[in-house]
Amino acid sequence: MTGDIKSAKANDGESSRAGGLLKALGVWFGISVAIGNTIAAGIVRTPGDIARWLPDPTLFLGVWIIGGLYALFGASSLSELAVAIPKSGGQYNYSRKALGEYAGFVVGWSDWLSNCGTLAAVAIVVGEYTGDLIPVLDNYEKAIAFFVIIFFTLLQSHGIDWGSRIQVVTALLKTIAFMILVSACFILGSHSGLFPQDRASQLEAQHMASHWLLVVALMKALQAVFYSIDGWHGVIYLGGEIKEPEKSVPRTIFISVFSVVTIYFLLNAAVLYVLPIDQIAGNNFALGLAAEKVFGALGGPVIRVIMIVSLLSCINAVLLFSSRILYGLSLDGLFFKGMASVNEGGTPIRALYLSIAVAFVFVLGTFEQVMAILSFFFVANYALSYISLFVLRRREPDLKRPYLAWGYPWTTALALLFSIAFLAGALITNHEQALVAFLILLLSYPLFLYFRKLNHCGNPQ
Repeated sequence: MTGDIKSAKANDGESSRAGGLLKALGVWFGISVAIGNTIAAGIVRTPGDIARWLPDPTLFLGVWIIGGLYALFGASSLSELAVAIPKSGGQYNYSRKALGEYAGFVVGWSDWLSNCGTLAAVAIVVGEYTGDLIPVLDNYEKAIAFFVIIFFTLLQSHGIDWGSRIQVVTALLKTIAFMILVSACFILGSHSGLFPQDRASQLEAQHMASHWLLVVALMKALQAVFYSIDGWHGVIYLGGEIKEPEKSVPRTIFISVFSVVTIYFLLNAAVLYVLPIDQIAGNNFALGLAAEKVFGALGGPVIRVIMIVSLLSCINAVLLFSSRILYGLSLDGLFFKGMASVNEGGTPIRALYLSIAVAFVFVLGTFEQVMAILSFFFVANYALSYISLFVLRRREPDLKRPYLAWGYPWTTALALLFSIAFLAGALITNHEQALVAFLILLLSYPLFLYFRKLNHCGNPQ
């Protein structure tokens, strides 16, 4: 499934300089890491938020279609970049090559923090669900969050073989479980949700649709959708470890996009099929309520168990991503050089440990605060990647490109325009969290200067 790890030393520059990453991963791992990373806490919390902002079935499902189209347009662009620049570390590599070291550092810095924050947010939800299942552990969600992060860190410290196998198994289990739930809702459900919609929600939706607040509501809903579906491009974080990337990476990205968007859409449609939208609105556990409609009293506990497995898969994936981002920055002299250290199993071990330390800080916040800040970072990094594709096409026409983005430049331009519109809307509608994100980005410049000076002076440690 992951190949012969021990004999698969990478042959590119990363291996010779860091001694270490193993080119041993294939398509199934790439898909599992995308599904494992993406389908997590968002599916539980976002239906309630979106229904509260958009109390209309068409709008409720429509925002997921918009999010899917955004991901689809971006998929071809990121596939071209990932194949042309097959390195581990994610979007940082593309912005650095196209826009310069500082732009690359901004993307790497924000992407790393975003993944550390995601790790914390997901771990908090694991703690909450564990407390719901085991009452004696109630009110210990943050202690549980610390425990699960440490547990998966210890597993990954053994090497990519452990991390990849755990990822494939947990992603498969969560996909099967969610598809069983979707089937049960449509087969056993009473279709009381999708049609008809209750009169109060109709009036609220009509009022909102005639008011300028609809724009604000759509922006908030899309922010939640983007946070939920982000991760379909997970394979690019391990680009230097993928076997035959020119074939595997584009195939993996497109299959991941279709899989993730389809699963999310079906889960939301299933919830809407069995629950009136006014019962979904504001409910942080709408998926569990839908399961109770189908399975009775066991529905809630069953969903919580499924979600814990799902979230653990996400934690494993995000740990893989965050350590590779920091590894890439360190390898290029934009962080402490020691963070590029790779153990015999192919894990950037020091980068892994520092990532969980930052995640621990994020655990002290709330899920909603973390989500709002991180969605701003996610979309900003996408925008810079799409700009990077335009720059590289113009400046380096002879760059080897085994895969070319379909529909270029139109699909890339649409993805870029959508990203810019989203960022502008986020600044207007969620300015407090956007301001925090902006301040974090400002902090990146003195850090960039510090690391440039540190490594230029020949003191890499």
